[in-house]
Amino acid sequence: EPFVGPGSKPGTIPTELEQSTGPERFEYLRELEGKEAFDMKPLEPTHMGTPAQPIVVQSVEDVRYVGCTGFPVDSHDTLWIRVNKEKGVDRCPECGCCYQLKRVDPPTHH
Repeated sequence: EPFVGPGSKPGTIPTELEQSTGPERFEYLRELEGKEAFDMKPLEPTHMGTPAQPIVVQSVEDVRYVGCTGFPVDSHDTLWIRVNKEKGVDRCPECGCCYQLKRVDPPTHH
Protein backbone atom coordinates (compact mmCIF):
# COMPACT_ATOMS: atom_id res chain seq x y z
CA GLU A 1 0.00 0.00 0.00
CA PRO A 2 1.76 3.20 -1.14
CA PHE A 3 -0.06 5.49 1.30
CA VAL A 4 0.75 3.59 4.48
CA GLY A 5 4.31 3.74 5.77
CA PRO A 6 6.12 0.57 6.84
CA GLY A 7 6.47 1.78 10.43
CA SER A 8 9.69 1.74 12.41
CA LYS A 9 11.66 -1.16 13.78
CA PRO A 10 11.05 -1.97 17.46
CA GLY A 11 13.02 0.31 19.77
CA THR A 12 13.58 3.06 17.19
CA ILE A 13 11.96 6.40 16.53
CA PRO A 14 10.17 6.38 13.16
CA THR A 15 11.19 8.73 10.38
CA GLU A 16 8.66 10.77 8.42
CA LEU A 17 8.93 8.24 5.60
CA GLU A 18 8.24 5.32 7.96
CA GLN A 19 5.31 6.79 9.89
CA SER A 20 3.39 9.06 7.51
CA THR A 21 0.07 7.88 6.05
CA GLY A 22 -2.71 9.07 3.76
CA PRO A 23 -2.59 12.57 2.22
CA GLU A 24 0.40 13.51 4.39
CA ARG A 25 2.39 10.57 2.99
CA PHE A 26 1.27 11.32 -0.56
CA GLU A 27 2.48 14.92 -0.19
CA TYR A 28 5.78 13.79 1.39
CA LEU A 29 6.49 11.20 -1.35
CA ARG A 30 5.77 13.77 -4.09
CA GLU A 31 8.06 16.26 -2.35
CA LEU A 32 10.86 13.65 -2.33
CA GLU A 33 10.35 13.32 -6.11
CA GLY A 34 10.63 17.11 -6.46
CA LYS A 35 6.98 17.40 -7.49
CA GLU A 36 4.03 19.32 -6.11
CA ALA A 37 1.33 17.07 -4.64
CA PHE A 38 -1.77 19.21 -4.77
CA ASP A 39 -1.26 21.55 -7.74
CA MET A 40 -1.38 24.71 -5.63
CA LYS A 41 0.04 26.96 -8.35
CA PRO A 42 -2.29 29.79 -9.35
CA LEU A 43 -4.11 29.73 -12.67
CA GLU A 44 -2.65 32.19 -15.13
CA PRO A 45 -5.63 33.34 -17.20
CA THR A 46 -4.76 34.53 -20.69
CA HIS A 47 -8.24 35.86 -21.36
CA MET A 48 -11.49 36.85 -19.70
CA GLY A 49 -13.43 33.60 -19.42
CA THR A 50 -16.72 33.69 -21.32
CA PRO A 51 -19.48 31.07 -21.62
CA ALA A 52 -18.17 30.25 -25.12
CA GLN A 53 -14.49 30.27 -24.05
CA PRO A 54 -14.26 29.63 -20.29
CA ILE A 55 -11.04 29.30 -18.33
CA VAL A 56 -10.47 25.55 -18.01
CA VAL A 57 -9.71 24.22 -14.53
CA GLN A 58 -8.34 20.68 -14.30
CA SER A 59 -9.34 18.40 -11.43
CA VAL A 60 -9.29 14.74 -10.44
CA GLU A 61 -12.66 15.35 -8.74
CA ASP A 62 -16.03 16.55 -10.08
CA VAL A 63 -15.79 19.76 -7.99
CA ARG A 64 -12.95 22.21 -7.39
CA TYR A 65 -12.73 25.61 -5.70
CA VAL A 66 -11.20 28.47 -7.67
CA GLY A 67 -10.20 31.86 -6.31
CA CYS A 68 -11.15 34.50 -8.89
CA THR A 69 -9.39 37.89 -8.73
CA GLY A 70 -10.82 39.18 -12.00
CA PHE A 71 -9.29 39.87 -15.38
CA PRO A 72 -6.81 41.37 -15.61
CA VAL A 73 -5.55 39.58 -12.49
CA ASP A 74 -6.14 41.42 -9.18
CA SER A 75 -9.01 43.52 -10.55
CA HIS A 76 -11.05 42.63 -7.46
CA ASP A 77 -10.65 40.86 -4.12
CA THR A 78 -10.48 37.07 -4.26
CA LEU A 79 -13.88 35.42 -4.51
CA TRP A 80 -14.03 31.64 -4.11
CA ILE A 81 -16.15 29.87 -6.70
CA ARG A 82 -17.23 26.23 -6.58
CA VAL A 83 -16.61 24.94 -10.11
CA ASN A 84 -18.79 21.89 -10.75
CA LYS A 85 -18.42 19.49 -13.70
CA GLU A 86 -22.19 18.82 -13.83
CA LYS A 87 -23.02 22.52 -14.06
CA GLY A 88 -20.85 23.08 -17.13
CA VAL A 89 -19.74 26.70 -16.76
CA ASP A 90 -19.54 28.62 -13.48
CA ARG A 91 -19.36 32.42 -13.40
CA CYS A 92 -17.75 34.82 -10.92
CA PRO A 93 -20.49 37.02 -9.41
CA GLU A 94 -18.13 40.03 -9.27
CA CYS A 95 -16.57 40.20 -12.75
CA GLY A 96 -18.47 37.57 -14.75
CA CYS A 97 -15.37 35.54 -15.62
CA CYS A 98 -16.39 31.99 -16.56
CA TYR A 99 -14.70 28.76 -15.47
CA GLN A 100 -15.22 25.18 -16.62
CA LEU A 101 -13.99 22.03 -14.91
CA LYS A 102 -12.13 19.44 -16.98
CA ARG A 103 -11.86 16.05 -15.31
CA VAL A 104 -8.37 14.47 -15.53
CA ASP A 105 -6.96 11.18 -14.29
CA PRO A 106 -4.99 11.29 -11.06
CA PRO A 107 -1.22 11.12 -11.53
CA THR A 108 0.40 7.73 -11.12
CA HIS A 109 3.06 7.37 -8.45
CA HIS A 110 4.94 4.24 -9.46
